[in-house]
Amino acid sequence: MREELIAAIVEKVLLQLRQGAPFSDRPVEAPAPETEDITSAECRAVPLLKDPQDPEALARMKKRTTARIGVGRAGPRLKTKTLLTLRADHAQARDAVFADVDPGVLETAGLFTVQSMCADKDTYVTRPDLGRRLSPEAETALKERCVQNPDVEIFAADGLSSTAIEANLNKILPVLTDSLQAMGIKVGTPFYLRFGRVGAEDRVAEVLGAKVVCVLIGERPGLATAESMSAYIAYNAYVGMPEAKRTVVSNIHQNGTAAVEAGAYVAEVIAKILEQKASGVDLVK
Repeated sequence: MREELIAAIVEKVLLQLRQGAPFSDRPVEAPAPETEDITSAECRAVPLLKDPQDPEALARMKKRTTARIGVGRAGPRLKTKTLLTLRADHAQARDAVFADVDPGVLETAGLFTVQSMCADKDTYVTRPDLGRRLSPEAETALKERCVQNPDVEIFAADGLSSTAIEANLNKILPVLTDSLQAMGIKVGTPFYLRFGRVGAEDRVAEVLGAKVVCVLIGERPGLATAESMSAYIAYNAYVGMPEAKRTVVSNIHQNGTAAVEAGAYVAEVIAKILEQKASGVDLVK
């Protein structure tokens, strides 16, 4: 720090001399330290609890969970670092809900886009029922551009986390598709449904005549991660179908089930669903 201060003083004097300005002996402030990234894994791993009874056990626990443990307190209040981390995580969650998926991600995945009955994000958030319905333009596009009567129809939807789609889609989709095709299963034409809810897969199955439909969708973000994706799978789906007939593979993200691993597992689940001709509570584990 002393060397940095001396270098700063010398640099200031040289600058003043070049500009013909009189020399000033005014103290030079030391350069500000780099701002700590409070959202980083390294920062989160540091316990804030003062004098824990078993520091090693606490450190092990913090490595195994994203829960806020060992944060301590300042009187009756949260510590400043804990409060700032909460606000940062909340901001990430809001961004995940209200942002649109990067078009480059969809282009890389080779997906064309259709839309639900929601005209914008505000309508989508306040009218879940419209997110379960396809727009007339979407139904027309699916009939014209998708393979009819596939064994499996796979599509992606933003759901409540566009961040989850951006983080996982291009890792899970190729593995899932290749695994199904390797089993001799006929896979339909994948696409992206903007402003889509899980229930939209029921109408997709009816429009395309798919035996099994699988939607890869962003889950509601929490304060631990905004990147969680789920795969909702249904056999012989139809509008008005009970939710109990869906099979779900959840927690697909870097700190849960990795997207590549999840792709292979979802393919196995779909193969079992086709074999048993059942999904949800009717599927024999």
